[in-house]
Amino acid sequence: MSASTLTPACLPVLGRDVRAPLVTGGDAEYAALDYAASAPALQRVWDDVAAYAPYYGSVHRGAGYLSQLSTELFESSRATVAGFLGCRPDDQVVFTRSTTDSLNLLATALPPGTEVYVFETEHHAALLPWQHDGSAAGRVTVLAAPAGPEQAVAALDSALAARVGDGPALVCVTGASNVTGELWPVRELTAAAHRHGARLVLDAAQLAPHHPVDVADLGVDWVAFSGHKLYAPFGAGVLAGRADLLQAAPPYLAGGGASRRVLRAADGGLDVEWQTTAARHEAGSPNVIGAYAIASACKALTQAGFDALVERERALVARVLAGLAALPGVRVLSLFGADAARVGVISFVVDGWSSSHLAAALSAEHGIGVRDGLFCAHPLVRALLGEAGEPAECGGGASEGERPLNAVRVSFGAGTPDEHVDRFLAALGSLVRDGARWSYRTVDGRCVPALGAVPAGGGAPAAA
Repeated sequence: MSASTLTPACLPVLGRDVRAPLVTGGDAEYAALDYAASAPALQRVWDDVAAYAPYYGSVHRGAGYLSQLSTELFESSRATVAGFLGCRPDDQVVFTRSTTDSLNLLATALPPGTEVYVFETEHHAALLPWQHDGSAAGRVTVLAAPAGPEQAVAALDSALAARVGDGPALVCVTGASNVTGELWPVRELTAAAHRHGARLVLDAAQLAPHHPVDVADLGVDWVAFSGHKLYAPFGAGVLAGRADLLQAAPPYLAGGGASRRVLRAADGGLDVEWQTTAARHEAGSPNVIGAYAIASACKALTQAGFDALVERERALVARVLAGLAALPGVRVLSLFGADAARVGVISFVVDGWSSSHLAAALSAEHGIGVRDGLFCAHPLVRALLGEAGEPAECGGGASEGERPLNAVRVSFGAGTPDEHVDRFLAALGSLVRDGARWSYRTVDGRCVPALGAVPAGGGAPAAA
């Protein structure tokens, strides 16, 4: 498939003109292929934020023009996000710092003793909040990695059917894996949860930037995502969904904005009446710019047309998978199989290479940014690699018959130019066939180019 067959063109993002210095001399246009960690800002988002910046003011607390304007902008951003997510009329949209913050907020709002069910395949942001000291959750059941969507639904159905009693229960599941990019059967998992009286929260951090999310259509009870993965890197996130538990729970943070009235009590203490709106969990001065940036990104993606964006990304995914399949010793990580639908997130390992070394060489020698490691999803990556132990040393590769305990992840989206994908495949092919052109060493656990080194001369990967 030629680049010209991929339509529409990628969305304008910041950073397209950044030049990355190469250890071999000269520089190259930086190819940002680490969208799953943080996507670049859409030009539209940046322009909207820049236009608003002179009018910035504190919200909900001032009678002045800028405060009134900022309050209107903040609340209209909430409405835009609700529309983007297809929220129900009585759902609440709470602005947070990130997906991690959103899920920790929900963990504190659960009724005491809530049973939580989560697959071991989750990102740590969705795996760990329920066992944190601040969580109201009771028993946490961690389900094994399923071999396919149907097995995931069956495993959840079986686990919920085995519950004793009819106390509150919550299921937390990803919409798209941050390791494999594979789409999970959210609608079917939600139906299974509801059959057994449980609620479900959707971690849409990797889904929302790539695929439409409709809360009402999917039936999920809550959805969480981060702005910095949705082309709005200004430190904000969202928790949206059922208002009842959020209204009944103590404020996530105690302070101004979360309280409606504070009086001295007869016993000398304080008598506090808390907000019942989303403000209950937004104490302090909120991140107005972050919220507005998310709303701007929601509008940009909607206006671009998700159908066209999904189709273009599907073509890019097929292109990358075909390129990886053509290289010797490359194994793509997958739970659900080669034909599983996925977003633009692909992880792989290469025989004879430490993934840290490979990622370092792609950056230092080719100006291509990817991610390596365990991607804050340690149980999943360990299950996919099928090995225990420590990551291989930089440049050392794996011993015969062993697999390094880390992987390389390439991720892309609506702002990725076709030529960046082509450069990645060409660079990876060169490294796999001819080896690194520079020497590398391990510093604080990371693989970096050796200072003052000379080109390695090709052949096998350069020693650390």
